[in-house]
Amino acid sequence: MSNTNDASADRRDGSTRTETADGSRAIVVARDADAVPDTTEIRALTEAVGYSVVDAVTQRRREDPTYAVGRGKAEELMRRAAETDADAVVYDGELTPGQTAALTDLLPAGVSVLDRTRVVLDRFADGADSRAATLQVDLARLRYWKPRLRELIARDYADDLRFHNEDDRRVLDVERRIEATERALDAVTETRRERRRERREAGFDLVALAGYTNAGKSTLLRRLADDLDDPDGVPATGGTAAAGATPATGGDGHADVATAATVADRLFETLETTTRRATVGGRRLLVTDTVGFVDALPHEAVRSFRATIAATREADAVLLAVDATDAPDRLREKVAVSLRAVEETSGPVLPVLTKVDALAGPESIDARLAAVDEAAAALSGAGVPAADRLLDPVPVSALDGTGIDRLRERTVAALPTAETTLDLPNDGATQRLLAWAHDHGDVRDVSYEADAVRVRFAGRPDVVAEADRRAAALGE
Repeated sequence: MSNTNDASADRRDGSTRTETADGSRAIVVARDADAVPDTTEIRALTEAVGYSVVDAVTQRRREDPTYAVGRGKAEELMRRAAETDADAVVYDGELTPGQTAALTDLLPAGVSVLDRTRVVLDRFADGADSRAATLQVDLARLRYWKPRLRELIARDYADDLRFHNEDDRRVLDVERRIEATERALDAVTETRRERRRERREAGFDLVALAGYTNAGKSTLLRRLADDLDDPDGVPATGGTAAAGATPATGGDGHADVATAATVADRLFETLETTTRRATVGGRRLLVTDTVGFVDALPHEAVRSFRATIAATREADAVLLAVDATDAPDRLREKVAVSLRAVEETSGPVLPVLTKVDALAGPESIDARLAAVDEAAAALSGAGVPAADRLLDPVPVSALDGTGIDRLRERTVAALPTAETTLDLPNDGATQRLLAWAHDHGDVRDVSYEADAVRVRFAGRPDVVAEADRRAAALGE
């Protein structure tokens, strides 16, 4: 008979509810085919959801189809779980439904089996403060839970062959909940899309910040921003930036270090976005810091986060923050993961190589720039359109300001832009049009004659078209 513990029996009704882990004890498990695994990140993630890590089990070998780790290592894990009185085992990777069930059966009763995906989704759920975030997490967790529920039900039926029903009501209930959540999320996504349209009509250019957690996205946002907007992306009406808006400096003097200490787990906390207004090169921007990307999160889970990722896909330009302190091979991998997650974008993607002040010299920067190009080249033409939108990277430093002005120039250059010359009468109506033009784009030159005004104006193509329409109306 199957081992009925928290990972199975308590959730066989299809529930995605997660009990708090505060005060519980966990063993982390990591396996790698080529090297001894590093458990630093999975320890941090496990602790972030409230567990106390009491032990770690690692193995260098290929994946075992039954237990993920080898049978001998699985039995060792069973003994250590009993010795440490562990409440959970957390595997650094994705377990198949069968592997989850097999480990559950092997471990002492009452020991939950969690994989990396499950824990990341639970962390997202803890930080879901808006309807959009809650719906996205619910959808991802339901999709994650459905095949595992099928496995648990199949094992139960295997124990009693008198009962078998492929359309078990619990699975059908999960499927109905998935469909309902998808409909609700479609409505939220459409509302956000309409809001983006309204902002463009008001003269704002939409810029998204993407990249891994701790790549310096929040620091870039503060460097570019005029003021802080609310988490849902509605422009603030004025006032000061939120607490913490000034770049902080950590103990080693690097501006991103203290920031990393406060947002290091953001990847595992929230799907909320933060938007700030920025005025760059005469253009009014709304810059949105989107959720950071994560290694080893299945495509099915990423697909559930479409409302958040849409802020990147539908932006006029994307700033892809890339941590220059990563080794070139790791940097190349992160760029590839980021581009695959985004898949395609409406605007160009500008890679921003952050923290270059921490590198040894120009050769180190060149190696990272080459790694970005190699990642894009490997994905170009491979079903990842975002890779074909990649521009040349720009190196920056938040510590000493290196490259920030160049970043502003490159950001404006990446935006959709049109220009026109308006010949207007010298009267009050023209002054009102000029005020409108200053609010909606870049008034590059104004020259006055006795009874005429000539204005050179640039901005979003749709805004420039509206300026032409208004100017024509004045001449009628």
